[in-house]
Amino acid sequence: MLLIVLGSLAILIALGLLAAGGGLLWAHTTQRDNEGFYTSELTRFHTTAHAITSEELSLSDVPDWLFGQGRLGTLRLRGSSTDAGKELFLGVARDRDVDAYLAGVEHDEVREIDIDHNRRVSVEYRRVPGAGTPADPAAQAFWVASASGPGTQTLTWDVTGGDWAIVAMNADGSRAVETDLTIAGKTRLILPLAIGLLAGGALLLGGGATMTYFGARSSRGAAALPEPGTTPQPVSAGAYPVSVEGELDPSLSRGLWLIKWLLAIPHFLVLVVLWVAFAVLTVVAFFAILVNGRYPRGIFDFNVGVLRWTWRVAFYSYSALGTDRYPPFSLAPDPDYPASLDVEYPERLSRGLVLVKWWLLAIPHYIVIGIFNGSFGFSRWGWADWGDGDWDFGWWPWGGGLIGILVIIAAVRLLFTGRYPRELFQFVVGMNRWSFRVWAYAALMRDEYPPFRLER
Repeated sequence: MLLIVLGSLAILIALGLLAAGGGLLWAHTTQRDNEGFYTSELTRFHTTAHAITSEELSLSDVPDWLFGQGRLGTLRLRGSSTDAGKELFLGVARDRDVDAYLAGVEHDEVREIDIDHNRRVSVEYRRVPGAGTPADPAAQAFWVASASGPGTQTLTWDVTGGDWAIVAMNADGSRAVETDLTIAGKTRLILPLAIGLLAGGALLLGGGATMTYFGARSSRGAAALPEPGTTPQPVSAGAYPVSVEGELDPSLSRGLWLIKWLLAIPHFLVLVVLWVAFAVLTVVAFFAILVNGRYPRGIFDFNVGVLRWTWRVAFYSYSALGTDRYPPFSLAPDPDYPASLDVEYPERLSRGLVLVKWWLLAIPHYIVIGIFNGSFGFSRWGWADWGDGDWDFGWWPWGGGLIGILVIIAAVRLLFTGRYPRELFQFVVGMNRWSFRVWAYAALMRDEYPPFRLER
């Protein structure tokens, strides 16, 4: 089991490295202009004072070797004054020289640049007071890079070590500076870093898979393989090896459902952690099945426990509202609780099916349970939410989709009449049963294709 745990951690880290490396490689190949620069959106900077400056850009602690041959990068500022009658000055200099030059001169320092979800840019400034007038900026000798004149100006600076500041002014030093700027940068580090992350992720993934394989082999005593020449017992006709049941509480409170979202918060918090572990261990199980055709028994029991815990909380809260009994904090079966879930352990699983069943073969079921739950995937209990095009860990105590609508109707009926219509309850449980069977199949727990039915 120790090898399985270490292997799963290695695989999780490896997937993160591969994702980061893939993202950097994508940026390197698709996000640069013809000169190799990554360029920001056009942003307007403006002030009623004499100048706009950046905060201190501190590069004093960066190793010297990074600055050789432009490894760290090149900065490019490109902009023009919005006032056709004014010329723009752009400059880069040591922070101490800029402070001395603008001492006693009113100017604004850029504190923060925010970009909202609609790609709108907002700039926050800090006003530095003063009553003086600056000298001609272009005549100063301390600039390490500068550009000045009418129309569009381009400043290019090979980044070096030290503490720096960027300045934008009117070329005559007058008040009311307003300019549209793009800020761009290029570096030689992106491609080597991407290759390093991808190579490291691939090596770590291989090591994690190897540890998982040997960990699975060492745990065979927990669930021995069938003897040679024998075959697993077939599932009886009409029965599916994922059992999801719920018994309606005949004495439901009329109003307790109004605060169950609050009462269930401790369970929701625990389930977030459990579903993260579920996802990681399912990846581990994928490699174990691919290697030796077995789902490691310890991981299987844990993942079934997560599904079981999830169903009990769903049954108590807004995926069914079938009971007022508080769910136990346990992965183990509880025969006294009115909601139960179990999955028969498979002695053998197909190595080929594991490659396609969780995405390609399950697509028809994903469409159906997407209607039931309001999105395609596992968003209610922590897997990727595809409904809005984003990948996240979506949490909301109300059931979504058709299940949510029917549970709301049942809740209102319960509030005013004290009764939960049994036919409606059976339909809601059936949709949940269908969903959990598909989730177990997609989590690689069984090879039998889930039936298209609500009943057992």
